[in-house]
Amino acid sequence: MNITSGIVKSAQKVVIYGPEGIGKSTLASKFPTPLFIDTEGSTKKLDVRRFDKPTSWQMLCEQIRYVINNPLVCETLVIDTIDWAEQLCIKQICDVHKKNGIEDFGYGNGYVYEKEEFGRFLMQLDEVINKGVNVVLTAHAQLRKFEQPDEMGAYDRWELKLGKKTSSQISPLIKEWADAVFFANYKTFAVASDDKGKKFKAQGGKRIMYTSHHPCWDAKNRDGLPEEIPMEFDAFAHILPNFSVDIVSQPQTVRTVQHEDFIEIIDDDPVPEFIPVKPETDDGIPKAVKDLMNSAGVTEEEVRRVVFERGGHYPVDTPISVYDDDFINGWLIPHWDKVVEYIKNNLR
Repeated sequence: MNITSGIVKSAQKVVIYGPEGIGKSTLASKFPTPLFIDTEGSTKKLDVRRFDKPTSWQMLCEQIRYVINNPLVCETLVIDTIDWAEQLCIKQICDVHKKNGIEDFGYGNGYVYEKEEFGRFLMQLDEVINKGVNVVLTAHAQLRKFEQPDEMGAYDRWELKLGKKTSSQISPLIKEWADAVFFANYKTFAVASDDKGKKFKAQGGKRIMYTSHHPCWDAKNRDGLPEEIPMEFDAFAHILPNFSVDIVSQPQTVRTVQHEDFIEIIDDDPVPEFIPVKPETDDGIPKAVKDLMNSAGVTEEEVRRVVFERGGHYPVDTPISVYDDDFINGWLIPHWDKVVEYIKNNLR
């Protein structure tokens, strides 16, 4: 048994959430050498390094795996935003199980599937942390009416803006996982009244971040920060480890290989429509598939051979452009890591 003592230096897991437009992405860009996974396209006005916008949950996970395999590519991985990433997660779960929406599972099973998938997602981010890379998750905030079980009345409370009913499942996971949760908001600093002293009007406000729990918002930190700090990186920069690394500007694509058998999905029931993937590229291949192919460096011919050899889903000469949406969403994209593994182990 190895027993240690003392403070352990580690990369930090930070969540920053607040109203839209308050500057969450800009603040995240101030972290050491950030690399963005921009799930909603909110960094177009920022001079930052970013992956291609993920078009599927599988693609987002592949981008995280890339950082794990290439930890010198950045000092901070930013997922902007986690609430938009949740939509990719829900879409994949519904596609795999052939459901129209997360509530179609019945008895809350859809929320259980999502909670399990998000648990695996956070464990993958822990691998990023173990490589010495900080992880920053940004999120929008929403107001919700909240009632204490032992108190009279109700009040508004700020919380992470996740799915209306999935929030109670996913939000606690994210908050428990994080080292620091910062709530960014505008604070009114002056109120004026009319000459009769009856009408009141806010005169101005400034952007601040709350770092400790309050009945009206979620926040926390493990570094003794003041309860309110300016919305500036210098206000909390000292909590980040001072790791010195050489950043690789143009790393080669690295794929992870998992030694698992293919999971065959057999369901004779008709497949309902759920945000179907439509061809968006010149060759007719759905963009979500094309993005994964480009990331993995595989060809259409190789993918067609896997589809044929691992179940005979389509003849080997069938173009991907004519594959059914339910097959693409329910089999090809969810099992993409296994498709690439088969190509590398058997077709090259």
